[in-house]
Amino acid sequence: MKYLITIIGPTAIGKTSLSIALAQEFQCEIISCDSRQFFKEMRIGTAVPTDLELAAAPHHFIQNKSIFENYSVGDFEKEAIPKLNELFKTNDFAILVGGSGLYVDAILKGFDSFPDIDTSVREEVNTKYEQHGISYLQDQLALLDSNYFKKISLENPQTLQNPQRMMRFVEVCIGTGKPYSSFLNQAKNNRNFTPIIIGLEAERSVMYDRINQRVDIMINDGLLAEAEKLYPHKELNALQTVGYRELFAHFDGESTLDFAIEEIKKNTRRFSKRQLTWFKRTENAQWFDFETDRKTIINYIQSNIIYNS
Repeated sequence: MKYLITIIGPTAIGKTSLSIALAQEFQCEIISCDSRQFFKEMRIGTAVPTDLELAAAPHHFIQNKSIFENYSVGDFEKEAIPKLNELFKTNDFAILVGGSGLYVDAILKGFDSFPDIDTSVREEVNTKYEQHGISYLQDQLALLDSNYFKKISLENPQTLQNPQRMMRFVEVCIGTGKPYSSFLNQAKNNRNFTPIIIGLEAERSVMYDRINQRVDIMINDGLLAEAEKLYPHKELNALQTVGYRELFAHFDGESTLDFAIEEIKKNTRRFSKRQLTWFKRTENAQWFDFETDRKTIINYIQSNIIYNS
């Protein structure tokens, strides 16, 4: 049996330190599925593990891409599954860790299969979005796949404000001539591992305090200078994220620095709440308080392992 020990939970909850402790305990390697930590130009604002942490256990998919590359969750699945298969040739264990729920799902469950979309369709949708804004994408999805539009509106309305997701929905509809939802819920790829899922959580006030402290540390570590270097490229998809957007608005003269920092804290707190909502839907996850003794978590993992006799 091969086991993928998966650590989920909101930002700043302690997933990195736990992943390293478990990697050392089970003498295995770590796959990161934090979609912001892929990009080598974004180090401070994405809380990339320190050099000391990276040296404590082998890590994969951290700062391995550039913000100038288009990199989707589908691309991640295509790269991460072969890497896991490679790791499992010599080890019964691997660690999956990160706060990007969609990327965790990509590894644990796989995605529905979609036909390739002609690049001209993608470019046309992107151009019209740039001309008309998010309302164009919303109107198109409502027209081309009304059932899916209604489903999103009810279950996950923030997705309607996500241009990358919305462009994907619309380009599939246009490129295939079929509703996006017609490709959903097909047979998923089988996985050759058994997941053991560990969730970390804390009282909301504690979680928010940890987030506020982390933002202060980021500012002290040079986040402002990092954001200034990235500012000329602020329109790139990779940079449409908390911690950078607020500072870009400050550079544009829309706010003071103090206000921008408070906005980062507020928006990160909101983000953590969405993360927790997403992860709480994860089947078979065992949740622990973030201060739970490591041995307790290790004992739980060992109790779920079937050792070959």
